[in-house]
Amino acid sequence: WHLRECLLGLQVLAYNRHTYETVAQLLIVTVVPAPGGEPPYQGEFLVGNRNVEELLPVAAQEIFLGATAGVWEQDDLHVINITSALDRGGRVPLPIEGRKEGVYVKVGSRGGFSPCLASAASPQSRFRCSLGQQPLASCYDTFAPHFTIRWCNLTLLQVWPSPTSPGPVWGSGVLEEGGDFQPPTEVPPRDLLPGYLVTLLVPLAVAVLLCLLLGHLMCCRREGV
Repeated sequence: WHLRECLLGLQVLAYNRHTYETVAQLLIVTVVPAPGGEPPYQGEFLVGNRNVEELLPVAAQEIFLGATAGVWEQDDLHVINITSALDRGGRVPLPIEGRKEGVYVKVGSRGGFSPCLASAASPQSRFRCSLGQQPLASCYDTFAPHFTIRWCNLTLLQVWPSPTSPGPVWGSGVLEEGGDFQPPTEVPPRDLLPGYLVTLLVPLAVAVLLCLLLGHLMCCRREGV
C-alpha cells in the first residue's frame, strides 16, 4: 500500500509587524509525493538578507533556483523546504538598517554536487570558517547581489532510498493438516509455603518481642516495684 494523496488542514495565524494585528485562516494543503521519490542530493543554503515570507512566492523561488543552478551546475533543481532562521536558534534582528531574520532554503536535485559546492562544504572550508576566514569557493557567486548566502552554514546531504520492508503475509485462516497447536511448556510447580511462613511469622515474632519489652518497661520498671 502506498500513499498517493493526502489532505492536510492547517490553521495559519499571522500578525502585522507594525500594528501587531492578527488574522487567522484555514489552509487546505494537498500533499502529493514526488513522482520519482525524494531527490538523492540536497543542499541547504542560509540566505541572510531575506525573511521567510519573502521567499514563499513562486516567483522569488524561481529566481533563487536560477541563482542556485549557476553554482550547482544542474537544471532539475526544486525547492524542498523553506525555514526561518529563527526556528533554528537565530536571534531576532535589530530594527535598524533593514536587517532580516534569515532563511534556510533546502534545494534538491537528481544530479551530484558541483566542485564549487563540494569545496565550500569541505572540512578545509569548515576549518577556515572556524578561524573567521572566508570559506573555499572556487566559482563565481551567482546569488549576488539579490541573495546573500552564508557559505559557512552550507549543508550538503546525500539521501539514499530506504529499502521498504515487506508487509505481513496473510494465510487462508485454516490450520494445515498435521499442524496441531503446541501449547507452551508448563511451568514446574513451586513450593510457596516457606515463603508464606517467613512472611507471616517474622513480623509476628517481632511484634511479640516488642509487646514483651513494652510490658516489662511499663509494669516492672515502675517506682516502688
